[in-house]
Amino acid sequence: MTDMDGVLVREGRLVPGADTLLGRLRDKGVPFLVLTNNSMHTPRDLRYRLQATGLEVPEEAIWTSALATAAFLHEQRPGGSAYVIGEAGLTTALHDVGYVITDSNPDYVVLGETRTYSFSGITTAIRLIENGARFVATNPDATGPSPEGLLPATGSVAAMISKATRTDPYFVGKPNPLMMRAALNRLGAHSESTIMIGDRMDTDILAGLEAGMRTVLVLSGITQAEEIDRFPFRPTRVVSSVADLVDDV
Repeated sequence: MTDMDGVLVREGRLVPGADTLLGRLRDKGVPFLVLTNNSMHTPRDLRYRLQATGLEVPEEAIWTSALATAAFLHEQRPGGSAYVIGEAGLTTALHDVGYVITDSNPDYVVLGETRTYSFSGITTAIRLIENGARFVATNPDATGPSPEGLLPATGSVAAMISKATRTDPYFVGKPNPLMMRAALNRLGAHSESTIMIGDRMDTDILAGLEAGMRTVLVLSGITQAEEIDRFPFRPTRVVSSVADLVDDV
């Protein structure tokens, strides 16, 4: 399993060696899954975006926090309803499991990634939670990358809603082992024979560790080498980028 942003691509560009690594995995018949906490895009959209960088990843090999959230809600309350703050990746995933999206007495308020958070939408979410809707968020990432620098992400907006409602959300995405177990089931793999490659200690590496996998931290993304010792856990291996893993396949 590998994270996407900061591992395979960065700021819309291919990380050197990523295409070679995925090609080697395909040639050797090693199943793989690309995971992302970003819930904005559907797997079809992400496949197209990855193609534009030179990476060939089929839709079925992409697992997003939006898909994991939809699967979780379908298991918890089949055929339910939700008020959604997010983009097409999240709304499509919820529609695909039979959910109705509404602001009229929904079962859940579901918060995901978007570049257009609105005061009105956040206010509606706060009032619905105050009236009894359950609060779920796709991922806890406080920031995300952009060419201009860091952007506030789902975790930051969730903190604002939590402060207003005194209600913490249930985060489905990494590092929640729930997302990792669902990904393992999708791969048909066991944690002992699976490696998690990521660029963030607080999500990717923690998720792999708690799911019982070996972990590889790449230094091509968020976490830098000098930050590793701040955490009470360590990755199994640290490399500069995925290019350093090609010869291991």
